[in-house]
Amino acid sequence: MRIAVVHGFGAPGGEDEAVLDQIAALTRAGHEVRLVSVNGRGRGPLAALRAFGPDVVHVHNLYPAFGRAWVTEWTGPVVATLRHGPHRGSRFAALQFPWAARGGLRQDPLLRRADRLVVLSEASRDACARAGLPRERLDVVPDFVPTVVEPGSEPEPGPEVEAGGAGDAWVCVAPLAPERGVLELLRRWPAGERLDVVGAGPLEGRCRAAAPASVRMCGAVGRGALRRAFGGYRGIVLPGRGARGVVPLVYAEALAAGLPVLAFEGAGASAVPRAVRSEGTGTVTTLDAHLPDALDVAAKIFPTLREHCRAVYAKRYGEAVWTERTECLYASLVA
Repeated sequence: MRIAVVHGFGAPGGEDEAVLDQIAALTRAGHEVRLVSVNGRGRGPLAALRAFGPDVVHVHNLYPAFGRAWVTEWTGPVVATLRHGPHRGSRFAALQFPWAARGGLRQDPLLRRADRLVVLSEASRDACARAGLPRERLDVVPDFVPTVVEPGSEPEPGPEVEAGGAGDAWVCVAPLAPERGVLELLRRWPAGERLDVVGAGPLEGRCRAAAPASVRMCGAVGRGALRRAFGGYRGIVLPGRGARGVVPLVYAEALAAGLPVLAFEGAGASAVPRAVRSEGTGTVTTLDAHLPDALDVAAKIFPTLREHCRAVYAKRYGEAVWTERTECLYASLVA
């Protein structure tokens, strides 16, 4: 099958990596895949698509590289992935999907034209359906993480992360930004519990000031090095903030390493708490709860969940299952 992937690089939250992983997976499965992309604003993709002649076009992020009117001129099957969804409070979502801000499906040519719309979780599917998108056109296909991360130009791990194999430390992986909840977590973190915080962002100074002595700020770490270190931690702590309805890639990466998840729910929560409950991959608490008690419970349960986490990864977030689902989706449109 000939597949064209339309994507403008510069998207947040690991989207660029996910798109490249998917292109590699489809190529390994024997398909001819062409990436149509520019960095920054450029011409529409129609000329490149017509030259390639794909069986199906899969659109990821159009902002800011491409406009949207071109989809009305393309007559072949179109699939669009909605990574950020119709959630209030997301500036990127409002830019990527103007209909989310304006409240009308008729405002967006891509969403009106696409034959199928891919969402990453049941929570996101529910949100899109409430916003007016036909449920029968919404397919839940979670992102996958590859079993092996190819070496590349990524930050090298610091000694703090490499030393995470002692087994008595927790790890938190998230951007140090206001909407991600890391600062609030550090303000409540027990002084006697070891925690490695992996991430960078505008709140780094405030996070360092709020962190007790048992917390190590490790900065940005490449995902390959991080996944190699994951197995040595007690569990991963995800504050639960982010794009609503979205399960971040780091959740699947943790499961691949057999690392259970301590998730936080509350205002602005992502889809992680729902995934943890439905998949049995850890425990869920809130930032208002007594955190030492939540950590004690997790420390007792998590050693029994490691193999289960790996099984959930293979069944739901592995490359093979993603490829099979995506091939079936494409084949239904081409047929």
